[in-house]
Amino acid sequence: MLPPLPGTGAPRRGLFISRWGALLQRGDSTSRSERRRLPPFAPALFSGGALDALFHVMQSPWSLYLVGNEDAVAHGHASDEDWAVFEAALLAHLASQGLRPARNYVCLDHPEGKGRHRRDSVFQFPNTGVFYHAAQEDGIKLAESWLVSDDVDELAAGWRSGVRIAGVRLTGTPCAGELVVEPHWIRPSLTHVLRELASTDEYARR
Repeated sequence: MLPPLPGTGAPRRGLFISRWGALLQRGDSTSRSERRRLPPFAPALFSGGALDALFHVMQSPWSLYLVGNEDAVAHGHASDEDWAVFEAALLAHLASQGLRPARNYVCLDHPEGKGRHRRDSVFQFPNTGVFYHAAQEDGIKLAESWLVSDDVDELAAGWRSGVRIAGVRLTGTPCAGELVVEPHWIRPSLTHVLRELASTDEYARR
């Protein structure tokens, strides 16, 4: 098979998915104090139907990125070692499902964090470092990319970076300070977004 002519193939697109709230969920019954902590990894944390839908959409040319702040570590509710164990288990489970993120963007720092994590970072949302790093290092075309999240800070960062944004599990219009964020899509869950992306993708391998 001949390669596509220059400029006619699929652009390098990123599919940025928020770890907590989109891909993983702690459950609506989780208390506020429990939500501040890092739970043990378990497959039950995945949003319903998300892994199957993600595997399907990744048959098209996307680069998968997981994103998010890990405030449990930043504020001292979990250790770096706790996160390393959780992250390894998460990535291993994804790999067992045929899913290998290009990068797992994790910010363990916060300006009001504890100890050595008390510092700012360009990778901490609502900063835009995640998107511009992927664009610079991986050649991702941000205007052709999507972010799926339920987090206002993440959605605001994606919007400011020129990424298409899909809000999930939202109640009302998301606002970050005085900035009103207008998602391209608002859907009930990550699974709904992924199924719609798969059905409307002009670069899908049909």
